[in-house]
Amino acid sequence: MTLTHRLSEGNDTLVVLIGGEEEKDIDIPESVLFVQAEDWNRDLSPWPAERVFRRGEDFAGKADDTTAALEELVRPYRERYQTMILAGYSLAGLFALYACTKTDLFDACMSASGSLWYPGWMEYLEEHPVKCRKVYLSLGDTEKNTRSPVMAKVEDNTRKSAEIIGGYAEVITEMNPGNHFNDPSGRIVKGIRRLCA
Repeated sequence: MTLTHRLSEGNDTLVVLIGGEEEKDIDIPESVLFVQAEDWNRDLSPWPAERVFRRGEDFAGKADDTTAALEELVRPYRERYQTMILAGYSLAGLFALYACTKTDLFDACMSASGSLWYPGWMEYLEEHPVKCRKVYLSLGDTEKNTRSPVMAKVEDNTRKSAEIIGGYAEVITEMNPGNHFNDPSGRIVKGIRRLCA
């Protein structure tokens, strides 16, 4: 498993941002390690699941491999930075939370418009605590309005995830105007600011 990455130097907080090309435009004072997986549906999904779009692909469930590769990539930065945040948007947001149930490398986790509708996520989270001390969850207020009955669960599952995690860690939740595709970069920046406040 090879992860493409690029470091943008800033202050003594490192944000490890799992994402795509459009998220490289964010402008924040923190250091950012931009990390890209080759295939989102394969590399960021926690376990195999059927596709949710007719023309889409099934999810291969290789997040454990990606988490192991991410740990290897990020571990050398641990001594260099005072605080490390794992962050992602959409399926990368789900991956960020999942990875933080597997590793204690990160102090905080941000899941912006995370794919918490993913089949089996709620059952998994109930049995596997997130290992960081602070979590940020956000969602667009119309994201639940979808034709997919699986994805329509996203708002309920995000609220339930916040309740579960809130039993052992600090949780910040935020609703944003619009659908899933409304201002991803802005939502990422907002989440990082809330975690760093």
